[in-house]
Amino acid sequence: MNVAGFPKASIEASIARGQGISSTGATLESVTLEAIVPPSVACVIDCQTDSKLRLLQDLRLIIKNHGGTVTPTSYLFEKKGIIVFEKDERKMGVNEILDEAIEAGAEDVDTNSDGNVVVWTEPGKTTSTANTIAEKLKMRVQSSDIIWDPNDDTKVQLESTESVKELVELIDELQEVSGIQGIYINAVRGSVDSDTWADLQSRISA
Repeated sequence: MNVAGFPKASIEASIARGQGISSTGATLESVTLEAIVPPSVACVIDCQTDSKLRLLQDLRLIIKNHGGTVTPTSYLFEKKGIIVFEKDERKMGVNEILDEAIEAGAEDVDTNSDGNVVVWTEPGKTTSTANTIAEKLKMRVQSSDIIWDPNDDTKVQLESTESVKELVELIDELQEVSGIQGIYINAVRGSVDSDTWADLQSRISA
């Protein structure tokens, strides 16, 4: 994280949250809220909070104000572990690490737009798979997360710039709520321009 100019209190709160406690020392509870938001996009919001009722009330109000409905949507996603490895001078790709990755617990191996190797695995195997590959192949882990990955056959294509802007406004407001850990949607780029799509992608969790 780039902490330049970041308030000290916010940094301390982020560190505490990573340890499963709030800045006041209270234990944090994991909370997931699911919703359908315009234009018929499924949304899963992962949070950590020491005040579950207040958090849910805030999120429900925001979703309602943006024309959405709180309703089960997680069945439209699959929870997965995702590990991104840093590039090095060896320029390791899928072919070079596939066998070792599968043996370590990977379910799929790919590369992202930056050319980094991306490994997908079961949520419970994320840490062990990352550590095994890193040790065996001498690769550095850039990031390791557990995410909600939308099922291919349920993805919603975004066809209008206005609908993307509405989603951006909603996500910006949701992210202002303390404790948000990740926001996942099952939208994919339809006919909207690349800049508009990139603006939305920068706000949602991978």
